Amino acid sequence: MELRDRDLISIQQARELAVRAAAAQKRFSTFSQQQVDAVVEACAAAATEAAESLARVAVEETGYGNVPDKILKNRVASVEVPRAIREMRTVGVVREDAKAGVLEVASPIGVVAAIIPSTNPTSTAIYKILIALKARNAIVLSPHPAAIRCICQAAAILERAALTAGAPEGLISCMSMTTLPGTQELMRHRDVGVILATGGTGLVRAAYSSGKPAYGVGPGNVPAAIERTANVRKAVADIIAGKTFDYGTICSSEQAIVAEEAVRDQALEELRQQGAHFLSHDEAEKVGRLVFQPGSHVANSKIVGRPAGMIAEMAGISVPGATRVLIARLEPQQVGREFPLSAEKLSPILAFYSVADFASLVEQATRLLLFGGAGHTASIHTSDAEKARRYGQAVPAFRVCVNTSSVHGSIGYSTNLFPAMTLGCGAPGGNITSDNIGPQHLMNIKRIAWESRPVEHRTVAADRRMSADAGVAAPAGDRAEPAQMKPSSTAPPLTSSSPSLSPSAPANSGASKLDSSSTALPDRAVLARLVEQVLSAHGIARGSGFPSGAAAVAGEHAEAPTAPKIGAAALPPKPGKRSVEISAFVSENDVRQAMTRSQKIFIGPKTILTPSARDLGREHEVFVETGAEAGAIS
Repeated sequence: MELRDRDLISIQQARELAVRAAAAQKRFSTFSQQQVDAVVEACAAAATEAAESLARVAVEETGYGNVPDKILKNRVASVEVPRAIREMRTVGVVREDAKAGVLEVASPIGVVAAIIPSTNPTSTAIYKILIALKARNAIVLSPHPAAIRCICQAAAILERAALTAGAPEGLISCMSMTTLPGTQELMRHRDVGVILATGGTGLVRAAYSSGKPAYGVGPGNVPAAIERTANVRKAVADIIAGKTFDYGTICSSEQAIVAEEAVRDQALEELRQQGAHFLSHDEAEKVGRLVFQPGSHVANSKIVGRPAGMIAEMAGISVPGATRVLIARLEPQQVGREFPLSAEKLSPILAFYSVADFASLVEQATRLLLFGGAGHTASIHTSDAEKARRYGQAVPAFRVCVNTSSVHGSIGYSTNLFPAMTLGCGAPGGNITSDNIGPQHLMNIKRIAWESRPVEHRTVAADRRMSADAGVAAPAGDRAEPAQMKPSSTAPPLTSSSPSLSPSAPANSGASKLDSSSTALPDRAVLARLVEQVLSAHGIARGSGFPSGAAAVAGEHAEAPTAPKIGAAALPPKPGKRSVEISAFVSENDVRQAMTRSQKIFIGPKTILTPSARDLGREHEVFVETGAEAGAIS
């Protein structure tokens, strides 16, 4: 059945393009750096060639801005951006720190969902396509409904260039039917890895709430400060150049002039000479009602990107034909929703404030930013470098342009900032980053790290372990390897409930005392005494079937010169005794010694075996079980 519902068509298109892009990106992710760069350069060249035609289509379709400035914006995207990223490595090892022993390896994110605005349609599309491809991603554009034709035309031009350079089909695509449900479907699609959202506050919030990683932008309410040492004529020229650039459609364009009183009159005169019309109180009221219609806090789309004369005509006021900007003089306290011309206006309309000194200059700029442009952009014109530093550090903006137009400076045209059409505002603006967005934000970095500091090994060799069940520490010879390491932290401690050595033990008993303040471990004679105490604590009396602890466990400490000594192995028969002695306690070490000497260990129903001794002894048939209850060993 053919779809007729616009929302359903948009949703289906979003799904199909995302799946197609994911398949293309898998192939593109295998491209070498040389191949990736060839694709990017081919796209950039095609965009540069089409810069003028795309600018004309954008103005014709949207009615925003003017052709010469849109040509310049297109070329910032197609020339300045490629120049900035040309030497950037985005394939394989991108950084090596030999001293730290760390390699950084680039990994593409996948599919980029790019939301494109109507105010800067073709330049933003070119810019986002180039940075996405540089990071080895595919990209699907979701154009603003008012700019579908010009945005899709830009995408088609770059797609053809990419295919010619060897890129897979589907790497660049553009939705030709965009609705809010369709855009939301694209942002939530399982194959989309990241969202690049440029647009209104509501759209950016939708991107952040989609469940996907997203880079968004915040509104700008840029204050342009004129400090008393400024070259006022140049400052005014820069401010008007920025405010009238594409008729104020870029969010980083100046929204208010804040001048120190010492240069106020000079600034006002320069503004008049350079084409400003100062609004009377009544005129300011009319323009304010036009810019923000009753009940709305969003600029009226009818005045966005329109020249000053057209806006004045719509407001019902008369201005000279050469008017470039409209300016309303406001008092410092007149900032907020009840003063619409103190907000972002996206058109050649400015507010003008005069303040007493530098401290007030900083305070007023901060007030404006916090009202509607936190984290975005600010500018200052001054000959005092120290004042520029102080201003830049104090105001809540992440791009502070000095002695230049805030528009041209913020996008990296008149400064050395990274050239970008998406300007992050950081946490104050509700964004994840304060950067000018580039390829580095559209790839992940994996890190391969070599050991720089040896790890302390606390394990004990398998043939040296003692049973935790015995509740005793390892003998002095059973130290952890390497020798300088401390005893294992997992060794069972001697607790208050464990049998302890008697401080009055006879000197000739063969057992050495334990010094509680020493880290030395007990020798085998001490272990024998502990075993006897364990047996005693469990009510196991020494009978004729049990040798003395020193003889049964210590082995070499027992006085049995005619018999081989095997630790817990059988001892020689004595007159009046049976021919074999049953071991009372057997460790893994005892089993291994018996295996080395090809001997057997005799055990009875009450013999204590460590778990490792039991498993090893039974595996190699070392044990000889005796007694009526043979086999019922622990």
